[in-house]
Order: sequence, then structure tokens, then C-alpha cells
Amino acid sequence: MKTNPYLGKFIVFEGLDGSGLSTQANLLKDFLLKKGYQVINTKEPTKDSEAGKKIREFLDKKNKTSAFELQELFIQDRREHLEKVIIPALKEGKIVISDRYSFSTLSFGAASGVNLEKLIEMQNDFLLPDLTFFLKVSPDICLSRIRKRGNTRTLFEEKKKLEEVWKVYEALPDRFDNICIVNGEKSIPEVFQQIQRVINQEL
Repeated sequence: MKTNPYLGKFIVFEGLDGSGLSTQANLLKDFLLKKGYQVINTKEPTKDSEAGKKIREFLDKKNKTSAFELQELFIQDRREHLEKVIIPALKEGKIVISDRYSFSTLSFGAASGVNLEKLIEMQNDFLLPDLTFFLKVSPDICLSRIRKRGNTRTLFEEKKKLEEVWKVYEALPDRFDNICIVNGEKSIPEVFQQIQRVINQEL
């Protein structure tokens, strides 16, 4: 992935389903808005692209596809997301906060048996975030949170699969820059305090 050449900053939240990505992304947006920054929050997979719509069907088990074809769809959706949402905002000097990005494809894809090096190669021309937070939460806690929300579990929300996904996540800071692992098992305010400390150093 290539370094962000634009005026704005690109921040990403990554982790297992149920690790609190959306909650922390929203808290960070509010924090940065109060500091006077222009901020947009976004999320992957997107809901608008054709690839995004197909992804949702596969994750909800309404249709079947191979693990590689599913990750191809994620990458297709991400390319459109970059072109239509992320890069235009960065060019305007805004801070873009994304709930999931390329590291989700690497982790969930590799845990599903897709070749990690191939997935990296397919995203070589994408932007590397200026900062990525990995929220570290055990699969047991993630699944407990998902059940409390009353959500139907999607394709990857099973303990063994989540354990395999996190193994890949843990290896990625050795391969990519700007990654910060955060203890996501603390209370919501305590998790955000960790994030806030890093943000205050970086911005």
C-alpha cells in the first residue's frame, strides 16, 4: 500500500466483529469535531456499490461464493469507496475515519484459506492509512456482545473462525506501518482514552 499523499488524514478502526469499532469511530469523530477538524465517518463494506450489496448477501448466508471471490468483492467495493468517498475528502483536507478497510480483507480472507500474499498484492495500489487502530478483544467477549445486541450471527461470527482471524491481525503490524493495537476489553471510556492519547501525539 502507498503512503497518503493528500492534505487530510486517513484513520481506520479494525478488529473482530463485536470489538467496538463503530462505537470508537463515532467517539473519535465527536472528539475531533470539537477540536475544529472537518471529519467524515465511513464504513466497509459500503451499502451503495453493487459489490457491497453482493457482500451483504453472502455474509448473511443468502447466497454462496468461494472465499476468494468474496474477498475480490470486498476489494472491488474498497476501490470504489476510495475513489468516491475517501480520496475526495482527503484532498479537501478532511479527516476520514473508516470502520474497516484493507486489513479486514487480509485477516478474514487469510483465515478463510485465501493466500495472504495474493490479497496484499491485490491491494498494493491502495492508500495506507495514516493510523490504524486494532481493537484487541477475545472472540468469547465479541460473541457475547453480538448476542446481547440480538444480531443474527454472520458468516465469520463463530469462535474458531474469529480466533484464526485475530492470529492474522496480530501478524500485520510486522508487515505494515502506522498500526496501534488497543486493549478493547476495557470499558468504552477507557478504550477511548487509549485512542485519544495516540491521537493527541499524532495530530
